[in-house]
Amino acid sequence: MKECVFCKQFIPNRKPLFENKLAIAYFDEFPVSKGHTLIITKRHAATFFDITDEEQIAIIELLNKCKKYIDEKYSPDGYNVGLNCGESAGQSVMHIHMHLIPRYKGDVENPRGGVRGVIPNKKNY
Repeated sequence: MKECVFCKQFIPNRKPLFENKLAIAYFDEFPVSKGHTLIITKRHAATFFDITDEEQIAIIELLNKCKKYIDEKYSPDGYNVGLNCGESAGQSVMHIHMHLIPRYKGDVENPRGGVRGVIPNKKNY
């Protein structure tokens, strides 16, 4: 897809952290923490729900490989794994990409609720 930043610039012009036949992983250019990684399908598709079962498996394989690498390199205390599917969910690049975000003790005052924090008043329960 011509206007997709991942297809046009990111995938062809950057050295991957890891890749397999269907997906590729890179450190995020705008990381929210040390080791923040993006896992992207090589084929353009908008969301996780638009890709094949094989592509979903390929993403999960790289997720596990990246997690092991980040554990060894940065020793985080936890992780958030995220997919934004659609503009209403915060997706800004309309090419499926999974975020693997290492978390470190003290990086936020109260991490309770984790990904529930996408809607701040629903975070604490």
